[in-house]
Amino acid sequence: METQKPTYKVIIIGGGLAGLTSAIHLSMLNIEVLLIEKNNYPKHKVCGEYISNEVLPYLKSLGFNPFDFGAKRIDDFELTTSANKSIKSKLPLGGFGISRYELDFQLFKLAQRKGVEVVHDAVIDVSFNSNLFTVKTKNGQTFHSEIVIGSYGKRANLDISLERPFIKESSPYLAVKTHVITDFPANKVALHNFKGGYCGVSMVEGNTTNLCYITNYKSFKKFKNIIEFQEKVVFQNSALHTIFQNSVSQFDQPLSISQISFKIKNPVENHIIMCGDTAGMIHPLCGNGMAMAIRSAQLASETIIDYLHKKIPNRNEMEQHYANQWNTTFKSRLKTGRTIAYLFRQEWLAPIVLNLLYLFPSLISKIIKRTHGAPMKGVK
Repeated sequence: METQKPTYKVIIIGGGLAGLTSAIHLSMLNIEVLLIEKNNYPKHKVCGEYISNEVLPYLKSLGFNPFDFGAKRIDDFELTTSANKSIKSKLPLGGFGISRYELDFQLFKLAQRKGVEVVHDAVIDVSFNSNLFTVKTKNGQTFHSEIVIGSYGKRANLDISLERPFIKESSPYLAVKTHVITDFPANKVALHNFKGGYCGVSMVEGNTTNLCYITNYKSFKKFKNIIEFQEKVVFQNSALHTIFQNSVSQFDQPLSISQISFKIKNPVENHIIMCGDTAGMIHPLCGNGMAMAIRSAQLASETIIDYLHKKIPNRNEMEQHYANQWNTTFKSRLKTGRTIAYLFRQEWLAPIVLNLLYLFPSLISKIIKRTHGAPMKGVK
């Protein structure tokens, strides 16, 4: 039997970085928020777990300091090629490493302290009629709201019901992640290239190092399993071979996800304000997806607040304002990410690009600046 709930100002579907930070931001302005998240916290996620320092002013204005929970300060960057050349650079803004297990859990607890109502359930349908959303869940609950934010991740059944164009296209990428204990500098993030993919390495809280690699599924399926793929492909990069062989895994089995899409998505669909990976993903090669998720949550929150405070006169203008803001903020980053990924996918061209970076390492800093933003402002 359906459980009928009262109407909320804002319902947020998905409690990842974008959903949680937006929920906290809106609640600080006394806006009634319901957050619907299908999983319980804490939970590991396949993620690079490195975040640019551009988000720190905003997070601190929300009352959250990642260093209170053991985040590692990172200022060095290393890139190794499949030919085992090493390229090193300083990160222009710097960043920090923290696991999604810890980060999402602590943001969730902060959201609860701020008065955000949380329901653990899966959304199966969202409809919009007469300026009101109706949200239905797997467990038979029905909720209503004036505004809905979609922050449910890379892809979901909702994308099918909303008939989003990207969901019909092939998504050939696979990502694998594990946590290990190994000897790795706490202040460094590394990107190690291998044929058909690359692996990010950085420390998170405690004495744990995150290893997360992405590859084309076509390359991966030639092998029987993850172990064989790593031994025959990933370990051709000597730096990765050394790290993996001198690590003690903290997981019984690595985590993996497939069908990862970097196709262009619309930041507003069926009047739903899309945030984080739901609105668009930068290629992990650029290493800044977590910061983008948090920045998009700020854009959505500020737009919604202006609409509810009558600074934006109607829904159509609110949606257009958010879409414009999203594209202005991220379009260039995403284009740069797609270009870099394309270059690295070309087996004949990738070594040339990497050799160019090896000869002119200052180019790395310029590329990083094009895929990262300026320090964010705090809550108004």
